[in-house]
Amino acid sequence: MKDQTTQVRQRRVFHIPGYDPIHPRRYRELYRSESAAQAAISGYEISITGTSAPHTFGWGVNAHIDGHDVAARIDVLVWSDIVRDSMAGSIPATYLQLLRTAWLYLSTGTLRRLMWMRKGPVIAALYPVAMLLAQFLVALFLGGLAGNAVAAALHWLMALAGLTGGVSETVVSAIALVAKYVLWVTVLVLVLRWFKSHDHRLFAYYLMHDYSFSAGARGANPPALEARINDFTDQIAQAWRGDVDEVLIVGHSSGAHLAISVVADLIRLGRVPTDGPRLALLTLGQVVPMVSFLPRAQRLRSDLAYLAAQDVLTWVDVSAPGDGCCFALCDPVAVTGVTPPGKRWPLVISAAFTQTLSPARWKALRWRFFRLHFQYLCAFDRPGDYDYFKITAGPLTLAERYRDRQPSKSRIDVPVSRYTSLLP
Repeated sequence: MKDQTTQVRQRRVFHIPGYDPIHPRRYRELYRSESAAQAAISGYEISITGTSAPHTFGWGVNAHIDGHDVAARIDVLVWSDIVRDSMAGSIPATYLQLLRTAWLYLSTGTLRRLMWMRKGPVIAALYPVAMLLAQFLVALFLGGLAGNAVAAALHWLMALAGLTGGVSETVVSAIALVAKYVLWVTVLVLVLRWFKSHDHRLFAYYLMHDYSFSAGARGANPPALEARINDFTDQIAQAWRGDVDEVLIVGHSSGAHLAISVVADLIRLGRVPTDGPRLALLTLGQVVPMVSFLPRAQRLRSDLAYLAAQDVLTWVDVSAPGDGCCFALCDPVAVTGVTPPGKRWPLVISAAFTQTLSPARWKALRWRFFRLHFQYLCAFDRPGDYDYFKITAGPLTLAERYRDRQPSKSRIDVPVSRYTSLLP
């Protein structure tokens, strides 16, 4: 390996997003705007240019930070097509996913154990369940209201027309009953469709698909995702052919556990050359326990245990208690109960939103939960030792940047998961 204290002049960065169906250009535009904002705050220079490559969406970065010129290439490893396919289900299929997912987390005791660590992400997981059930009850109520109204109207018209008693009343009553339930079902469907059409504001269907995707195979990777992990491994392995000083893999949210498996495969398969650039893994706002605590997550648990003892990489895990959508400061290896002998990683640190964001900025973002979940990729107006743009475009390797950093004192590093089995 190259000396980890060597200044970085060239860096390759591979960003693995979370469960996100939107085109990856959003990450380029986010990087463009937020890097400019951070540069203005912190007093350095940074600019980006477009690049293109098969199977990825990327951009180039040129920066002058701390007196050094650095060039980086950032590629988003795309799995948004898999996400979109998983979200293509009908309304009934989504409610079936709700039942299956809720039953899995409840029956295995996983939900209860997750709550022992952090209630925020569990509440976030329960939100789509509560919201979808509330939508169904509202639709059911409005459908019943409309059905009863039309039945009452038909009976009133029958009485007005003098059609009471005998066969006429029986026929009209039957028509009213049919009309009542037809309208009930029609309104029920229309109201549910209306709610789904406004999910860009409510996020109930989106989150339900997210949790269902992770739990669909009880923690195992679906075949399409496993194949994509293999593709990511191949793409990253090619980075060692270039003249770079550091290869940095970033996994955000659900992308964190994909990044863990990708890096584990790279090392396990001997695809990290001993005389190549430094290898670094940065996990941000991770939700690893949502998967690693499930019965059939042996693949992920094995990768966690394997990476934790490796000396060929640096792994830093960044989260913040202010982010209610992640398992903040939970050591993903330790809480999963797969700590190996000689554990080295990850270094668990806090982005400390309440300290690195000014009171005014924190007040503006505090209740914008999804925006806060992306804060790791954004500018801080009171930056501490975590600066996404210095990490991805600065002159220090991840190892050097956090060489003397102690883990957060408030981290959670006790075994919690009921399931700890590994691959044979």
